[in-house]
Amino acid sequence: MIQKKIHRAIGLMSGTSFDGADIALIETDGEGIVRPLVSEGYAYDAADRAVIRAALGRREKGPETQAAERIVTERHISFLADFLTKYKIQKQDVDVAGFHGQTIFHDPAARFTWQIGDAQALADACGIPVVGQMRVADVQAGGQGAPLLPLYHRALAHDLAKPMAVLNIGGVSNITWIGKAEILAFDCGPGNALMDDFTFERTGRPYDEGGRLAAAGRADDARIARWLAHSYFTLKPPKSLDRDAWRHADVSDMDDADGAATLLAFTVRSIQTGFSLCPSAPGAVYVTGGGRRNAYMMQRLGAALGAPLAPVEALGWDGDAIEAQGFAYLAVRSLLGLPLTEPGTTGVGKPLTGGVLYRPTK
Repeated sequence: MIQKKIHRAIGLMSGTSFDGADIALIETDGEGIVRPLVSEGYAYDAADRAVIRAALGRREKGPETQAAERIVTERHISFLADFLTKYKIQKQDVDVAGFHGQTIFHDPAARFTWQIGDAQALADACGIPVVGQMRVADVQAGGQGAPLLPLYHRALAHDLAKPMAVLNIGGVSNITWIGKAEILAFDCGPGNALMDDFTFERTGRPYDEGGRLAAAGRADDARIARWLAHSYFTLKPPKSLDRDAWRHADVSDMDDADGAATLLAFTVRSIQTGFSLCPSAPGAVYVTGGGRRNAYMMQRLGAALGAPLAPVEALGWDGDAIEAQGFAYLAVRSLLGLPLTEPGTTGVGKPLTGGVLYRPTK
């Protein structure tokens, strides 16, 4: 029996909440063997977030996107240098780094997605081959380009009872439903983005810690029902969303607590609707992403879903590192020419590899 090479890979992920970047080192064969090693989170400061926020929703290069790309690139170079030093990782001991970049616009219907960040500059700075642009091939082939981590979720969950689901609550919320042979993944609606933006606008805080503000308010059920009448919620998956898809979910006329409560309830209801589109009810739901820290939302989700609900830490997984680990895993799969996406994860016509390899030139 031929033993497959075990690669050491680093993943770098900056999500739709654009609060910073997570970096993780794993060992993997790109298939069923995954050994997470170390990880670290790095924060953007308020000025960085403001520059990135100004680029969101733009689909053409301009001063805002160029400034944001410069920030994203420079910060990732600095973060990765710190990570390598802190954990005493030699560049020659790393086979590849997977660099997601920062999504500023995502429109798969137009076969367009844009993740800013200069992967070649990152490769040159760290001296490690970098795989970037992991969503582009899928979108250009007619797939949704998101979510991208379901195959990593499946690898992590290989020995768990099925069906089960991984619920990621980042800026957008998405579901990976895993059956014995089938996998289905899709964005189900808003995650933290609406709540975070509202909380920042009203209080200056980046998020509603623990859901305390929302818990003090009363949701407007009639307003939520109008939002849920949007055709997206009955659209058959796979399907995906841009971070700012729900800008019409306006609570500007509400006070702080009621506005927060309404946006949180909308998020919970959209996730509940998403699970109704899965092939069958999962036996358990494990939550990753920043939303798992919102105690009030977790309480509301548990009541809404009617299935055992727990943060992924209940499985021994690190919810702060899963996305970064996943992009390390996908980078190895890209090197090996293995699929990053499948019909059940993005709606692409057939299993498809992706990513662009950038080798250090210095």
